[in-house]
Amino acid sequence: MTKVDYKKKLKHLYKPSAKLVEIVEVPTMNFLMIDGEGNPNTSQEFKDAVEALYVVSYALKFMTKKGEIGVDYGVLPLEGLWWADDMSSFSVGDKASWKWTLMIMQPDLINEEMVKLAIDQVKAKKDPVSLSLLRYETFEEGRVAQVMHVGPFSEEGPTIEKVHTFIDENGEKRRGLHHEIYLSDIRRADPKNWKTIIRQPMT
Repeated sequence: MTKVDYKKKLKHLYKPSAKLVEIVEVPTMNFLMIDGEGNPNTSQEFKDAVEALYVVSYALKFMTKKGEIGVDYGVLPLEGLWWADDMSSFSVGDKASWKWTLMIMQPDLINEEMVKLAIDQVKAKKDPVSLSLLRYETFEEGRVAQVMHVGPFSEEGPTIEKVHTFIDENGEKRRGLHHEIYLSDIRRADPKNWKTIIRQPMT
C-alpha cells in the first residue's frame, strides 16, 4: 500500500504564507464540481453540494485504496469559486445573490470511468440531493496571487484587498474568479484559527 499526501506534495499550492502574497503557477488539475447560488451561511443548496462532493470524493478514495491501484491518500480540501452578476453587490456582502462553484481536486490516478462508478455506488447507497448536479472537469487556473487568511470568513475583506493591491502594485491585472480553499474543519476548529487560502488569477 502506497500512501500519498497531496497537500504536502503540492505544498506550494496548499501552504502559502500568511504574511506575504505569493505568485504561483497552478497546474491544470481535475475536480469534482457543483454550481449553485445563494448565501453559503443559510442556503440548503450549498450544504447539499458540499455533502455530494465529499461523499463521492471519499468513495473514490476507498476505491483507489482497496482496488488494483493500491494508493491511500487524504481527500483534498473543499474549494470555492465565487462571483455575482452584479459584482457591486458581491463586494458589499449581499450574499443572497452570490454564485459559486464548489469543488474538490482529484489526483491524477482518478479517471472519468472511476468517477462514474463512484457516483453509481453513492447513488445506490445514499443518493444525496445534489448528486445529479456533480460533474468531473479539468480546471486550468494558471498564474495566480495567493495568501493564507487566518480567522473567520467574515474577516476576509482586508486579506482579499491585500491580494488585489499586490496585483495592482506589480502592474498586473485580475482575471477569472475569486478563489478560496478551505483547509480547516469549521465544525471543530475555533473560528479565529480557521485557515483559508485566498487566491486570485492574474495576467
